[in-house]
Amino acid sequence: MERRQLNLEQAAAYLNVEPIEVSRLVRRGEIPFSGDAARPLFLEDALDAWASRRILGMNGRRLGAYDRDASAAYRGDTPFVLSSLLTPERVFTSLDARTKASVLSGLVACADGLGLLYDPRDLLESLRAREELCSTGLPGGIAVPHPRNHDPYLASESFLLVARPSAPVHFGAPDGKPTDLFFLLVCHEDRQHLRALARLCMVLGDPALTTTLRASDDPSEICAALAAAEAAARHNA
Repeated sequence: MERRQLNLEQAAAYLNVEPIEVSRLVRRGEIPFSGDAARPLFLEDALDAWASRRILGMNGRRLGAYDRDASAAYRGDTPFVLSSLLTPERVFTSLDARTKASVLSGLVACADGLGLLYDPRDLLESLRAREELCSTGLPGGIAVPHPRNHDPYLASESFLLVARPSAPVHFGAPDGKPTDLFFLLVCHEDRQHLRALARLCMVLGDPALTTTLRASDDPSEICAALAAAEAAARHNA
């Protein structure tokens, strides 16, 4: 799929921030752009990769601020709810995987088994391409694999899949420790992906949630725990 070139206002809308914030990032050289700094242009592909890495590196307070700004910028009638992307059948508590490659292929197989994918090979290729840019592993035994590109041709709907491998897997987390909680996030469009990624990272800062996710074998309990943690995080953000 051909990726667009965005101007300053379009990039701000894409990132769910005000144009002045994008201008500040341009002046500081903190965001990829081309052309003159007074009239910068942004490749959608590069902007999405940059934004994803930035969100994965944010702490709880910054994630909360981003979530508030994204919610304020949203023009839809229905508020965004991350937990609506997760259903009990999308929870897998014994993923058969021992390597990073087998985790990715296993997650894709789970999604394909639920009838969510048009072509599992496309999603697997996009997941691998994303990991080549930078690992989606986070400190604390968590990883949020997501495709390099976000469009309606990968899956029949946006979804979140939660999986625990039978044993922790080294996935490239910055703390060097293995990962035992995986969250496959697939969204139909980039702005939704950035909002969902930020919301998920914010929610996963709740130690009570991660404790439940690691201890429970009940998919319905895991879904309920995520929904409760999201509601609490939104209230406290």
